[in-house]
Amino acid sequence: MYSGFAQEASLKLTHTIPMNGVQGRFDHFAIDAKGQRLFVAALGNNSLEVIDLAAGKRIQSVPGMSKPTGVLYVPEAKQVLVANGGDGTLKILDGADFKVLKNITALDDADNLRFDSKSQLAWLGYSDGALEVVDTATAKHVASVKLAKHPESFQLEQNGSRIFVNIPDAKQVTVVDREKRAVIATWTMEKFQANFPMALDEPNHRLFIGCRKPARLVVLDTGTGKPVADLAISGDIDDLFYDAISTQLYLSCGEGFIDVIRQSSPDKYELRERIPTRPGARTGFFSADLNQFCLAVPPRGDQSAELRIFNVHK
Repeated sequence: MYSGFAQEASLKLTHTIPMNGVQGRFDHFAIDAKGQRLFVAALGNNSLEVIDLAAGKRIQSVPGMSKPTGVLYVPEAKQVLVANGGDGTLKILDGADFKVLKNITALDDADNLRFDSKSQLAWLGYSDGALEVVDTATAKHVASVKLAKHPESFQLEQNGSRIFVNIPDAKQVTVVDREKRAVIATWTMEKFQANFPMALDEPNHRLFIGCRKPARLVVLDTGTGKPVADLAISGDIDDLFYDAISTQLYLSCGEGFIDVIRQSSPDKYELRERIPTRPGARTGFFSADLNQFCLAVPPRGDQSAELRIFNVHK
């Protein structure tokens, strides 16, 4: 591990979990924190990979997916939801045996998933520009919110009704009111573009946007939509997480690094550490409950796919 700063490492690699036989790239993750299980969308392998984090091993590979992208675990229902971009479905799996309980169709290019615990509804980004509201209990389409272009990462306020949505092809962040189920604002992203990942610091009213053109972390004020800071980062960012306890951000970048950014105040940010990984390893997951960061490393040449588990130093 390399750090440009003379201090204790922010992330400590504790173990690596082999994922032999898994081909292609990975997409998003979800976690069962109580059961210490991690669910990984193996997009290029058309499978859902299930990891036992306590035992440090893969316990199941669930076939039958079609370019899986978004994953969501609903602890109340003990179900795993998997968005499939290939066949445009949202599959609801039993969280114990991973059999398909329900298969919701007509969701072209299904992508990111979020769950609104207050309403018990799932929100799914899909098509050439929409957010779909799905009642997972009945497997029914509830509503759809039209967007300018295909949505990438989006975040739901926990103490408000807004959803912030990255729409890179429209060079904007769109704000949706999930009670009105309507777009209420758009914030342009002209200077820094290709805004794919996103994280939210709700108490401090800060929205973090990971951009690829150029490689930049952009910080927006959620009250105004105006930028308050930006910082150069590693290239090809695909996932971004905010750790409210450590006041740090973890950025997984396909250039071959995890960037760790320190937040010293809501308007001030600096690179704390740049951790070498492997080119193409750009999707990860931070669990505040387990205090762990997990990075999916796709196969390259004679190197098999693997999952790297880091403990967070506070």
